[in-house]
Amino acid sequence: MALNSVVIRKISIIGDGGWGTTLAIHLSRQKYPVTLWGAFPDNIAQSTKSRENKKFLPGIKIPSQVRLTSDIDEAIGFGDLIVLSAPSEYLTDTLSKIQKTAYKGKVFVSVVKGIHPKSFKRMSEIILEYLPKVPLVVLSGPTIAGEVALGIPTTAVAACRDEKLASRIQKVFNSDSFRIYTNTDVVGVEFGGSVKNVIALACGICDGLKLGTNAKAAVLTRGLVEITRLGMSLGARQETFYGLSGLGDLVTTCFSPSSRNRTVGEALGRGQKIKDVLGHMHAVAEGVVTADAVYHLAKKKKINMPIVTEVYKIIFKNKSPETAMKDLMGRALKSE
Repeated sequence: MALNSVVIRKISIIGDGGWGTTLAIHLSRQKYPVTLWGAFPDNIAQSTKSRENKKFLPGIKIPSQVRLTSDIDEAIGFGDLIVLSAPSEYLTDTLSKIQKTAYKGKVFVSVVKGIHPKSFKRMSEIILEYLPKVPLVVLSGPTIAGEVALGIPTTAVAACRDEKLASRIQKVFNSDSFRIYTNTDVVGVEFGGSVKNVIALACGICDGLKLGTNAKAAVLTRGLVEITRLGMSLGARQETFYGLSGLGDLVTTCFSPSSRNRTVGEALGRGQKIKDVLGHMHAVAEGVVTADAVYHLAKKKKINMPIVTEVYKIIFKNKSPETAMKDLMGRALKSE
C-alpha cells in the first residue's frame, strides 16, 4: 500500500501511561476516533469504569469517545495511525506483540524516549528493526503530560526524513493549544529528548542538595553542551539541540515540579538510594536507564561527558552526591 493512499481517520495509542493517555484525550478533542491500549487489563478496566487513569494521569477525565482495550490485535486493527507510547524498557516486548498483528499499511508515530542500554540504538531504530519499512515519525518536545491534557499552550516537533510525512503528522496533532513544528533531523530530535532526562536527574540532585538556582543553571547549560557533543558525533545537527526537542525539553524537564526524572534526582540528592526511590514510583523515570546507556556510549565514542559520568556513578556506583558535585567543581580549568 502506497503511503499517500493511507488516510488517517482513526488513531490507536499503544501505551496507557500519562503521556499516552494525554495524547488519546488530545486527539479525541481533535475529533478523531481513538483507541487507547494498555498492557494491564486491571488498569484498563479501572480507567474504563471511572473514565480516569487514576494511576498515571489522575484528575483528568478521559472523553467517553475514547475506547480502551488491553487487546493488542483490536488496537492495531482499529487505527490508521499507531502512536507508540510504551516506556522504553518495555518497547521491545510491545513490538513483539505488534509483530503478530495486522500492522502493515499503518502509519506510526513514536513518542518513546530512551537509548537502548546494550545496543545504544535510538527508539526509532529499534522500532524499524521489529517493524521494517513502516512509515515512522518521531514526536518530541517539552511536553509535560498534565499541562497538555489541560489545554495549556505547548509545542513539539514532528521529525522525519520524509518532510511530507512529517507535515501530515504535524496537521494531525496540531491544535489551538498544541503547536507542532517539523524537522528532518531524527537523530538530533530523538537524542536530545532522551539524554535530557539524565541532565534532569542532575538538576534534581542539585535541588535535593539545596544548591540553588546558580548550580542548576550551570548543570543545565553544561549538560546541553554534553548532549550536543555526543549527538553531533552520532550525526545530529548542532542547531537541533537549541530547538524545542533539545533546549526546550531540557529546560522543562529540569525545572518542572512534575518531572519524574527531576523528582528522582531530588530524592537522590537528599540521600535516598535509587532502589528505594524507584520502588515507590508508578511511572517510569527514563533517565535512570538512559544514564547507563549514555555513560557507556560516551566511553565507546571517547566523548567527554562529566555530568553524565557523575550521575551514572551516583546511581550505579553508590557515589555520594556531595562528592560528585565537589569533583565536578574541582575539574581542570578550561575555556567555555
